[in-house]
Amino acid sequence: MSNLLLLIPIALFLGLLGLGAFLWSLRSGQFDDMEGAANRILFDDDDDQFVPKSKKFHHNDS
Repeated sequence: MSNLLLLIPIALFLGLLGLGAFLWSLRSGQFDDMEGAANRILFDDDDDQFVPKSKKFHHNDS
């Protein structure tokens, strides 16, 4: 029984701490663009940065 007197305030404190962190993240704009990161992976805007070795160094030794 004495364990509950210690654990209940600790659980309430951790719950309030988590709620405070969630509210802070809402106010700082962490959840403003939920679709942007999910859609960003679908677009290839850096195709010209990678050139395979076979096309970069094409030598005709014949």
